[in-house]
Amino acid sequence: MLRRQFFALPGLLAARNAEPRPNIALLLTDDQCADTIHALGNPHIHTPNMDRLARSGFVFRNAYCLGSNIPAVCLPSRNMLLSGRAYFRYQRYASGSDPNLADALRDAGYVTWHYGKRGNEAVEIHKRFDYSHYLNDEQDRTCGEPGREIVDRTIEFLRARPKDRPFFLYLAFANPHDPRVAAPHYLARYDAARLPLPRNYLPVHPFDNGEMLVRDELLAPWPRTPEEIRRHLRDYYAVITGLDYHLGRLFGAMEELGLFGNTLFVFSSDNGLALGSHGLMGKQSLYEHSMKVPLILTGPGIRKGSSDALVYLMDLFPTLVDLVGAPIPPGLDGVSLKPILTGRSPKVRDTLFTAYRDVQRAIRDERWKLIVYPRINRKQLFDLKNDPEETRDLAGDPRYASIIERLTNRLRQWQQRFSDSVPLISERPADPTFKPPSPEEYQQLRRKWKM
Repeated sequence: MLRRQFFALPGLLAARNAEPRPNIALLLTDDQCADTIHALGNPHIHTPNMDRLARSGFVFRNAYCLGSNIPAVCLPSRNMLLSGRAYFRYQRYASGSDPNLADALRDAGYVTWHYGKRGNEAVEIHKRFDYSHYLNDEQDRTCGEPGREIVDRTIEFLRARPKDRPFFLYLAFANPHDPRVAAPHYLARYDAARLPLPRNYLPVHPFDNGEMLVRDELLAPWPRTPEEIRRHLRDYYAVITGLDYHLGRLFGAMEELGLFGNTLFVFSSDNGLALGSHGLMGKQSLYEHSMKVPLILTGPGIRKGSSDALVYLMDLFPTLVDLVGAPIPPGLDGVSLKPILTGRSPKVRDTLFTAYRDVQRAIRDERWKLIVYPRINRKQLFDLKNDPEETRDLAGDPRYASIIERLTNRLRQWQQRFSDSVPLISERPADPTFKPPSPEEYQQLRRKWKM
């Protein structure tokens, strides 16, 4: 799609009068856990091109999706990223008439290019890009070469693009979301039998978290066996490796065109995934594996380093416009991470709030994390400093009552900020017991979800 009115006059004048700005490439994957990059501590995965970004740039080790009001977590996540506002602020899609990243960078003089998956996306904001194109999601995920089409078309764009203005690439990949199909040469890098299980692996989640029979949870039967989880991990890793290969092709073309050195790269994902952690398969929970994402920035003006600051994906909108010297629109929920990137401040918030539908709420600070399940009146407390995999629930220990009280009060403050009216306690709690479906019931559920 080519927008007829290519640039608004104020943005064009600003671009002519401003100092040259770097190009920007925002690379967003689909369902990629924070711990699936070799350079960030996973010795079992092969990701040389993602490693290149991580080793040359700045890594945020506590970056999160805020959550979701629907099972398809990627939809609110991507709308929050491009709008800079929490999903509580709108119904389903963030409006294209409100401030958004595409408009902000276009007004700053950028040619804006979007190429990405069609399903569960920020469709109204996509219309604000100068160029916007979609994948056939199923075809891309089953062709064996994840990311190839986006990279091919983006390289064509870079060769033919307007040369008098910097560009903003928003590449919204459809991988490693299932179905996970990788060509044999990617699969050959992994032996499923040798891959370690997640440290928080369980055959079955210990209670009903409010979303136990959603589509993602039907990707493997109960109980989740070690062999089944290792097979999923092999396919997941192989797809990431395939996507990494095509990122390398993009980087090579940008180097050939003399663009790589003057491009600010942002690499992240819309949400994580369980894949056997806590007995779950999907991303419909507030555990670290499902809400935490990789986040790397590298390029002109970005120092090499890392931070444990608590940040959101929706912080990227104000961060990018701040980094290129453009004004940050008022009314955003996200905040600029530039003070962290420049070393002026170690953090931008003291606590971080996450939410999933009306069945889960959570808050964490630098050490502690509290998850509340309002429908069953259950809480979990984890010491993330000593238990990052969230395997030891401390909520029943009276020694931690004051910590739970403090975090609960902060959680309510976050709810008030977002006009989140979900009560944290139910007057008529549901039964927390989860009984896995029988094999026959399992197959019926898969047919219901057209799996």
